[in-house]
Amino acid sequence: MLDRLSSSQEDLESEELREDAETAGCTRIGDCRDREIVTVTGTLRTVTLRPRAGVPALEAELFDGTAALDVVWLGRRSIVGIEPGRKLIASGRISMSRGRRVLFNPKYELRPLGRE
Repeated sequence: MLDRLSSSQEDLESEELREDAETAGCTRIGDCRDREIVTVTGTLRTVTLRPRAGVPALEAELFDGTAALDVVWLGRRSIVGIEPGRKLIASGRISMSRGRRVLFNPKYELRPLGRE
C-alpha cells in the first residue's frame, strides 16, 4: 500500500497496463523480438500521419507499461477510433526499424470505451 502511495501517476498507469496485458494473455512489448508473430495490447500515446515513400501512413505509438511499439497502417490517412488514449489489441509480425519495434498493417481490435 505504501508503494502505491509513493509511486508517481505514470508508474501506476504503467503497472496497470502491464497487468492488463497479462490478463488479456498478450505478449509484453518489452519481450517482443524481431520477426516474431505477436499479439500485444496497450494504450495509444500518439497518432500521426506520416507519408512513407509517397504513400500515406497512419502511425501510432502503443505503450503497455514495459515498452513502446510503433503501429503503422500503410495507405491510410485515418481510422475511426484510432486516437490517443484509446486501448487496443494488435496482432502481427514485429520488425525493427531504426532501433524501434514496428508492427505494419496489424489485425487490431479496439477495446471497449467502458473498460478504460
